[in-house]
Amino acid sequence: MTDPGHMKDEETPDNVGAYPRLSEHQITALGAVGDARPTIQGDVLFHEGERASEFIAILTGTVAVVEAYGFPDERVIAIHGPGRFLGEIGLLTGQAAFVTAVVREPGEVLALLADKLRQLVAQDTALGDLILRAYLLRRSILIGLGTGLKIMGSRYSPEARRLRDFAARNRLPHRWIDLEKDPQAEAVLRELGVGPEDTPVVMWGKQLLRNPSNAELARAIGLAAPTAEEAICDLVVVGAGPAGLGAAVYGASEGLETVVVDAVAPGGQAETSPRIENYLGFPAGISGAELADRAVIQAQKFGARIMVPGRAIALHERDGYYVVELEGGASVCGRTVLIGTGAQYRKLDVPRLEQFEGTSVYYAATQIEAMLCRDDPVVIVGGGNSAGQASLFLAQHAAHVRLLVPGDDLGRDMSRYLVDQIERSKGVEVHLNTEVRELLGDRILEGLVIENNRTGASRTVDAKALFVFIGAAPGTAWLANDLALDEHGFVRTGSDAEPYVSSLHDTDWTPMVLESNRRGVFAAGDVRSGSIKRVASAVGEGAMAVRLVHVRIQQV
Repeated sequence: MTDPGHMKDEETPDNVGAYPRLSEHQITALGAVGDARPTIQGDVLFHEGERASEFIAILTGTVAVVEAYGFPDERVIAIHGPGRFLGEIGLLTGQAAFVTAVVREPGEVLALLADKLRQLVAQDTALGDLILRAYLLRRSILIGLGTGLKIMGSRYSPEARRLRDFAARNRLPHRWIDLEKDPQAEAVLRELGVGPEDTPVVMWGKQLLRNPSNAELARAIGLAAPTAEEAICDLVVVGAGPAGLGAAVYGASEGLETVVVDAVAPGGQAETSPRIENYLGFPAGISGAELADRAVIQAQKFGARIMVPGRAIALHERDGYYVVELEGGASVCGRTVLIGTGAQYRKLDVPRLEQFEGTSVYYAATQIEAMLCRDDPVVIVGGGNSAGQASLFLAQHAAHVRLLVPGDDLGRDMSRYLVDQIERSKGVEVHLNTEVRELLGDRILEGLVIENNRTGASRTVDAKALFVFIGAAPGTAWLANDLALDEHGFVRTGSDAEPYVSSLHDTDWTPMVLESNRRGVFAAGDVRSGSIKRVASAVGEGAMAVRLVHVRIQQV
């Protein structure tokens, strides 16, 4: 086993809560519902690639957390001693483990099933907060280390870009191996018996997946991808953004059998925000990814089922209930439906944009993108909160950040607290009244031609990455023939939907405030016509919709 020097347990850094020690009281509480087991050197407590099912605390001895255990590139991530516990967020969400736990010094561990842990932490909030914070931080550490999956392919491959996007959006720890840049990549392919034409491939432990679909990768990881028609539930939530997750938490906690489907990943656009500082209850701010992770765990705690990936393609009625058809042939059935599909990113109208998407043009600024453009000059386009948050975050990683704002006032669409921070930042250079006219480079972005839209003056600037935050279009193309939409494609609700009321059974009803022109089909968040495009309001609408769902179900 690779050994990082003579590292002792005390030398494994805590990373501000990632590796806390349990108190004697907490160990006693865990022991009341768990089993103590002796360990010997070399015991494997759980394997990379296998679904984790137990929470394990160390009573005596030490345990090493190892990446690629048994392979030439084996690496020790951390070493835990008495009082510490193993695992990360995947234990709570049902995902497979991204690392292996190997006993280094014999002793004793305390093990309990994940379900028993959930019951215990529901009663002991201090213990629950300690474990959840540690698990969230550990997932971030694994992502930063590039631990877990290995995705190998060409940077110019749309399929490779799809897999990388899926992994990044679902916060799956992974390492990107570029066929064009990594000198050992071809040797690895030959050893695996894989030709370049068969890439991209995903390597994970002993698994080798050749150009897997998102659903295939999801099943390998342990994400609950839809497979067949489900029994009829009370509420189907389409879209796991803030509105959908809000509905999932409140629906499941109030006794509704709730199923959530999302095409890509929980969190929606909010998941891509590096830091949200004006969300109620988080004075120090919270990343969109952490907010989404917490919401998923909360919803699952109450019994909601979250299925990813599940792209909705049609909605229709059958025998008094609704069927949401999903890409790939699966479907989900419910007495009521909440549409929370949010909006998709708008793209710049410049030549050759698609050529650079996935390699140099991005629509999110997460830890993954920050790693890809470290020490490079980057340009951000947009004047809203997403652009402001991305600018401040990327300024910590990039060599230089230019923020291009099409209008003449940074504060017109951006919150004041962000404007103040950007104006004080030495790492962000703001260009008002400025737009991108041309992308420069062959297969990788090298620079941009930008133009002042008032004076017409243009200039060339260096840029290895371009981040675009210019708003979004509603995700309602699949509903165009089923629900009443406004002139911009957003779902009409309440009084706005009343003139379009339709039903297979009767028309003697009036849509409630978040209800569409079809009885029992609601919309919340960014996808709803007239909604406030903010995370907090989307969560509020999702919760409010659940109250209205109860009303409709009681009327049946």
